Amino acid sequence: MKITNIKWEKLRIELDKPFVIATGTATHADTMIIKIETDEGIIGYGEAKPSLAVTGETIDTVAAVLPLFRDALVGENPFALEKIHKTMDRIILRNSAAKAGIDIALHDIMGKKLAMPLYKLLGGYENKLTTDMTVSIDTPEAMAAEALSHKQAGYTVLKIKAGINPDADIKAMDLIREAVGPAMRLRADANQGWSVNQAIRVIDIYEQYGVEMVEQPVKYWDIDGLAYIRRRVKIALGADESLHTPEDAMKLAKAGAADIFNIKLMKSGGIYPALHINAIVEASGIAVMLGCMMETRIGNAASAALVAAQRNITEADLDSYTHFEGKGIDGGFELENGVMTMLEKPGLGVQVDF
Repeated sequence: MKITNIKWEKLRIELDKPFVIATGTATHADTMIIKIETDEGIIGYGEAKPSLAVTGETIDTVAAVLPLFRDALVGENPFALEKIHKTMDRIILRNSAAKAGIDIALHDIMGKKLAMPLYKLLGGYENKLTTDMTVSIDTPEAMAAEALSHKQAGYTVLKIKAGINPDADIKAMDLIREAVGPAMRLRADANQGWSVNQAIRVIDIYEQYGVEMVEQPVKYWDIDGLAYIRRRVKIALGADESLHTPEDAMKLAKAGAADIFNIKLMKSGGIYPALHINAIVEASGIAVMLGCMMETRIGNAASAALVAAQRNITEADLDSYTHFEGKGIDGGFELENGVMTMLEKPGLGVQVDF
């Protein structure tokens, strides 16, 4: 089997409502849908969702890089993942979302060629996983109302965005816990918005609301700050923007900087390098969650397949597609009461109008 062509299409999706986090407000999502064709007629779909603030990419940089990948990869065997990733790495440094789009499409081809769902190809541990639902920053009262609506929709885990105003973050968590009751699992994500001292103060107060984990409280580069906060608080600490590569995983683990690592395919460069990161994290005895960056069902299906496949990946934050359901992309999994069930279809199991 050989790659015969790589095509792509920009997709701008308007969100159902503005999505606010510490690093900014999003009203739409710009993503790139990638299509890899083969000489056997098998087609694989991938997605490259860039983030200027996280991966350093825009939709235009992805569009500029993909022709370089196409020229180098046509004629290659889609199963030659190590060779293909080394080729992409030689062509350009970083650009992880663009590489992830190629990687996901290759995995879709592999699953289709082998007539196997991707989650089984990647390990096949189980076919179900629980995802949280995210509450973006708003007034504390509005956040509590949104949290209650998610509870009523059947979700059992919520991720509460924070990081702009510590006092408002505390007030929001207070109202949210009151609204959803004691059984709801609550996490918080400051998206690098706090200082070390602010983080310690807020996290200490969060403890009384039963918050189970606080993600990326300080800047991505402040590994020492993360480690210091972790030593000072009782709630589990998560690393997200600090974790892109296997080398990052090693540094964070050695520093004792976090209790849980958030792997995202758009940060890692796809499933193949994500598995390298996961092996390091698992060997270090650190918990793992899979997150997303406003991808469609394509990116979410790829991430969900990895969660379902690997026993040590116990948490998922794969709700981004719910902000813009439809848009010509369907399948991959079913969602009910916050539980994603992988479809028993080859590859990603997604249907794409492209």
